[in-house]
Amino acid sequence: MDLGLKGKTALVCAASKGLGKGCAVSLAREGVDVTILARGVEALEATAKEIREATGAKVTTLACDITTPEGRQKALAACPAPDILVTNAGGPPPGDFRQWGEAEWLAALKANMLTPIELIKATIDPMIQRRFGRIINITSGAVKMPIDVLGLSNGARTGLTGFCAGLARQVAQHGVTINNLLPGPFDTDRLRTNTRLAAEKSGKPVEEVWNQRMMQNPSRRFGTVEEFGDACAFLASSQAGFITGQNLLMDGGHFPGTL
Repeated sequence: MDLGLKGKTALVCAASKGLGKGCAVSLAREGVDVTILARGVEALEATAKEIREATGAKVTTLACDITTPEGRQKALAACPAPDILVTNAGGPPPGDFRQWGEAEWLAALKANMLTPIELIKATIDPMIQRRFGRIINITSGAVKMPIDVLGLSNGARTGLTGFCAGLARQVAQHGVTINNLLPGPFDTDRLRTNTRLAAEKSGKPVEEVWNQRMMQNPSRRFGTVEEFGDACAFLASSQAGFITGQNLLMDGGHFPGTL
């Protein structure tokens, strides 16, 4: 299927590895010129080289912290009017809400709610003028099924979800869609790190903890970044113009509800 994206431009945040990288690769494969952002220069440049060699697409890199005003200014200077915006940032740490003060809450809101909103605010009007725009926020399956120890993430990402639900209905008439991708367990560096920490805490071998968690999922496996990236590319496609204000949960069936 031709997704109708050749010649479009995309700004993809936190794209040097993991789910953000998966989105950048899939978009580039469809002929999109991608600007990828991350804080680490070495991983960012390695990813850019990999994407260029695999797809032949134009890839622009920018090492910055997208959660800061300075980082966003640099990102928007590098890609001032993207057709596709993919927001993404690492989640806040787990813990007990009794241990969190205002500083912890503000940091979570800044990274996982306010930064995407600022990026949307800076890019949506040119999308409206061109009568084409795709905004895709990488949030979390915790928006659908909150995780008790991830209260900071639950709160910040749900706030972003509510904001986007209203805005999506305002801009749909202009050919601009806003959707959220909600990842469950995907085979990423983050999942592997968390598994290793869980194994150390429990005293069990890492492989045992990994397999145990994998078998608890109805699919009996973890998702791949390629699957995630392709879902992102489809939501960005011309065929997905009637999909907006939605939360696409990708968790292998882990969430047990009907709706």
